[in-house]
Amino acid sequence: MKVLVVGRSGQLGRALAAGVPAGVALTVLGREEADLSRPETLAAAVARHAPALVVNAGAYTAVDRAEAEPRAAWAVNAAGTGALARAAARVGAPFIHVSTDYVYDGSGAAPWTEADAPGPLGAYGASKLAGEYLAAAANAAHVVLRTSWVFSPEGPGFVQAMLRLGAERESLSVVADQVGRPTSARQLAAAIWQIGPRLVSGNGVPGTYNFSGGGAFVSRLDFAAEIFARAGRKAPALAPARTEDFPSPARRPLNSRLDLTALADAWGIEPADWRDELSAALSAA
Repeated sequence: MKVLVVGRSGQLGRALAAGVPAGVALTVLGREEADLSRPETLAAAVARHAPALVVNAGAYTAVDRAEAEPRAAWAVNAAGTGALARAAARVGAPFIHVSTDYVYDGSGAAPWTEADAPGPLGAYGASKLAGEYLAAAANAAHVVLRTSWVFSPEGPGFVQAMLRLGAERESLSVVADQVGRPTSARQLAAAIWQIGPRLVSGNGVPGTYNFSGGGAFVSRLDFAAEIFARAGRKAPALAPARTEDFPSPARRPLNSRLDLTALADAWGIEPADWRDELSAALSAA
């Protein structure tokens, strides 16, 4: 099975390449060959490689900068995603796209289900939600995975930031009012490798699904404490903070709890505990 992945340099693109299963002929393209902000490059790349499956692992992820340059975020996350989904449809290839918990407004404390109305708080979330809609409209054989708090051995991300800051400081303030479940890029890639072949064979349920690590919901503060514990490092003094204590151009969702029931029912996927995935990522770093 020929698979084309767009987004070579990101955490997910690297994880997809590292975990490619037997029987898959994988091509992973970077921006120089398939630029999500330039739709013509996407159509040409897909036509040239003629894959059986297309995966979009690329995105504009500068959440704060998106507030100042929403057109740039929209070009990649919305228009680019739609263009890639259309290009896949032209060659008869299903399309898998990775989205974000930022499509929800972060209110309440109940885990979000796919049936809940989205309500992005900023330009980044709005552009990702638009990309979901455009992908679905362009390619009926699609799966969108809404994920949260992605980490990997190489980063960059929250794990690397905590370890760096912990080595530099005796105390750290970490937000305690943002709650969710971390997701390893490895387990997200593994889920895509489970879903993809079934989509190609027609033995799957297209649509939008939540995906995160399994196990307990935690705050960012709890996540930080687990990072230091699993890394075997002495933790700095960790103090709880509120999101509003760290003003930023973009608002962050406080409730990023994702309900994974639909994923299990449709695909039989029950993600491993994020804490075990964290240990694996720290061992591989």
